[in-house]
Amino acid sequence: MTYCAYGALGTDRYPPFTLKEVEDYPAHLAVDYPGHLSRGLVLVKWWLLAIPHYIIVGIFVGGGAWAVNRSDNWQWTLSGGGGLVGILVAVSAVILAFTGAYPRSLYDFILGMNRWALRVAGYAALMTDVYPPFRLDQGGLDPTLVVAAASGDGPAATTDA
Repeated sequence: MTYCAYGALGTDRYPPFTLKEVEDYPAHLAVDYPGHLSRGLVLVKWWLLAIPHYIIVGIFVGGGAWAVNRSDNWQWTLSGGGGLVGILVAVSAVILAFTGAYPRSLYDFILGMNRWALRVAGYAALMTDVYPPFRLDQGGLDPTLVVAAASGDGPAATTDA
């Protein structure tokens, strides 16, 4: 849903009402079912190991909140801040409204930040033991990681990074 909304403004097509893969819809999210997850990592990976990613993704997508106290009447106000993605999507919306074209470099940069955020979300949600790379993948298909077979003579396996 974020892809067609103000997370990317990637399409004007409404998302399909199904959990099945729709081939002609431009946004796809694939998370392979893990064969085995480390029991020990479960205790630390979603909070301790992911802290560096949380800081970077927090800058990308915002979501920070803080409380402000006005000393004259002791009213607390909860305030939130947007991130770099929100600012760049707003700039893209203005450019798109006036020119009718989405700047490719801006689209690729926003898509790269969203990919990073989704990798961290999958890791923090304990869906994988693969530590998310510190990489901003821009444009095209998401790069794949080629892992050589253990025996050395078998075919290489490809997995999403």
